[in-house]
Amino acid sequence: MGIAPARTTGSIDPTEAVGDGPSRADVVRRALLTAILEHRLGPGTKLGEDEIGSIYGVSRTIVRGALQSLAHEGIVVIEKNRGAFVAHPSVAEAREVFEARRLIEAAVTALAAERRDPGAILRLRAHLEAEHRAAEAGDGAAAIRLSGEFHIELARIAGHGVYAAFLTELVARSSLILLLYRRREATCGDDHHRRLVDAIEAGREDEAVELMDHHLAEIVDGLDLAPRPAGARALAEILGT
Repeated sequence: MGIAPARTTGSIDPTEAVGDGPSRADVVRRALLTAILEHRLGPGTKLGEDEIGSIYGVSRTIVRGALQSLAHEGIVVIEKNRGAFVAHPSVAEAREVFEARRLIEAAVTALAAERRDPGAILRLRAHLEAEHRAAEAGDGAAAIRLSGEFHIELARIAGHGVYAAFLTELVARSSLILLLYRRREATCGDDHHRRLVDAIEAGREDEAVELMDHHLAEIVDGLDLAPRPAGARALAEILGT
């Protein structure tokens, strides 16, 4: 799979990072992350430094910095003498990622419901409308990205920077997990996010936490996380005495 540049809608031009804004390496990182969230970069995709640098008009040094940041977050794997690849989460890692999300997002949801900030609720409503418009327009990539970003936005609204940082990483890993393990028949109710925002706006903390847990549990139920059979035995092992 080749590397496509980030969509112009909802993304940042990596060649325009100037002044006090993010570094060029961080903007390239965000562009790659957007492609992962939109399922345009799948697990195992090779991330060639020269190719990325050519796409975004930046040096290999800048690209290398972006890839190293993503590797630190567990989203990219850098292999000696082979280069960088989009990570390929194992079944065990998939379970751990969603276990972590259920713990963190329960706390985030409770905080958001406790705050009940009107401006924050308006931002969530606007985000829901963006999700709806993307789905109606048949823009599946944007809908997938916006769905993941909803959870990150909720953490920001809860006013917890550390949780928001953790979720940014976990949502990206979740995107890879969905690509690898989602069953074709698995779907997630379109109204989950809307019902969640309704409960948060009304200050119904327990209900909101329960809705979030149910939402994440349903996503996990839609994954095929059965243990994989062991790989083929080496010929030397089979024939050895």
